[in-house]
Amino acid sequence: MNHQVVIVGGGPVGTGLALELGLRGIRCVVVEQRTELSMIPKGQGLSQRTMEHMWRWGVAEEIRAARTMPPGYAIGQVTAYENLMGEFWAAPPARELVQPYYFQANERLPQYRTEEVLRRRLATLPHIDVRLGLRAVAVEQDIYGVRVTTDGDGGREVLTGDYVVGCDGGRSVVREEADIPRSGTDWDELVALVVFRSRELHEALRRFPDRSTYRVLHPALKGYWMFFGRVDVGGQFFFHAPVPRNARVGRYDFAGLLHRAAGFTFDCDIEHVGFWDLRVQVAHTYRAGRVFIAGDAAHTHPPYGGFGLNNGLEDAVNLGWKLAAVLQGWGGEDLLESYSLERQPVFRDVGEDIIGGWIRDDRVFLDSHDPKLDRAAFEHRFADVAAGFGRRLRDFEPHYEGSPIVLGPSRGVVSAHGEHTFRARAGHHLPPLRLSDGRNVFEALGAGFTLLAFDADTDGWDGLPLTVVRDTCADGREAYGTRLILIRPDQYVAWTGDATPVNPGAVLRAVAGR
Repeated sequence: MNHQVVIVGGGPVGTGLALELGLRGIRCVVVEQRTELSMIPKGQGLSQRTMEHMWRWGVAEEIRAARTMPPGYAIGQVTAYENLMGEFWAAPPARELVQPYYFQANERLPQYRTEEVLRRRLATLPHIDVRLGLRAVAVEQDIYGVRVTTDGDGGREVLTGDYVVGCDGGRSVVREEADIPRSGTDWDELVALVVFRSRELHEALRRFPDRSTYRVLHPALKGYWMFFGRVDVGGQFFFHAPVPRNARVGRYDFAGLLHRAAGFTFDCDIEHVGFWDLRVQVAHTYRAGRVFIAGDAAHTHPPYGGFGLNNGLEDAVNLGWKLAAVLQGWGGEDLLESYSLERQPVFRDVGEDIIGGWIRDDRVFLDSHDPKLDRAAFEHRFADVAAGFGRRLRDFEPHYEGSPIVLGPSRGVVSAHGEHTFRARAGHHLPPLRLSDGRNVFEALGAGFTLLAFDADTDGWDGLPLTVVRDTCADGREAYGTRLILIRPDQYVAWTGDATPVNPGAVLRAVAGR
């Protein structure tokens, strides 16, 4: 059977891409080497934007029901100096600062719970074939399509399709087969991941307001963190911290490391120890002909701030609607080319500016401030450093100004940096406002493009899958700052204006890559 898209990798990004394509009627096969889900609690923080995707895929409520923390338990961070029992700590707001600009609230649950929900949803779609226990070993392409050779218990099999997408992680076979290079910053640090249980630590954390993560800044660590995270409330935690290069299970005191970071000795049952390298790697392009990469196959970074999984799912949504448009005949080649042009610069900024800048800023603070030497100066600067995550989230507003399929500012540049506002701007995420019928505007958007018309004429807008939503320019909708807003299938604004242009067909052809 010839599939339209072969997806290599059935983690959350590959599964999310399959959902995005399957819900648009595209035939896909998902190849996944694992037959069982990994129970290591990673990828826990789902951003507001990611939960918008979950809502569109019809799983938002199931995702929220799958959380391992109690309903309503606070999702947020404590920052402490030297250890968790130290004198200096703060718990400033973070993701809640940008909540008004998104339709859905953020969520927190282990990645394996997210994958369980996505896989159940995927099983309801008729166009998706999931092949577990298969490993991709070769990828070939020509002008007619792609061939993916897989290996499993039943021997080798060749899967064919129009396109292949590698969602197969940092050691991506698809990326290697397509000869796509990558580069980035390597901090030359080995970091341990320790998963453990401790009721005693849970009790000690009652000194803080309810939070889900705890960041420890220590002067000896050069800006790198020791970091505790809750998996549930009362029992299981995960922990990250730099360790010596020769650290190994049985030859290194991981319990002692936990105790130093916490500031006291406590009983704990260590369930898992793993390691990762503190580096950022970003592929130079996310496309090579009919081959695409997404998620960790395209970009890897330290798990600071929860940017990895969320950006991977945004890759899937960005690429998914574009592949569907081309396969359904209404999207042009420029649509596919725009995927890498839009997504690669965003993650480059995330890795080098946001995460790298975070490490550099913390290092400067720890090198230049000591409460024993100048307590007042330390306290003032520490409060600012602790609020750094919230500040970075306010600045993290990925946009596609400068994209060839966005009709925006002439000198626009695709970036992860921007300003959250309710103004509708070409290349930016659509802010959620209420319509006069009581619905949120997100509830009125179509599967294809959507034209919002506030007291504006809509004649001449045809030629694409297009939903037209008419309303008044009143009751708060004036905040959009424009009367006509053309919205892409991924809820990003493609064009704005106060009146229909002379040739609306030309606008539609441009935003569809034709």
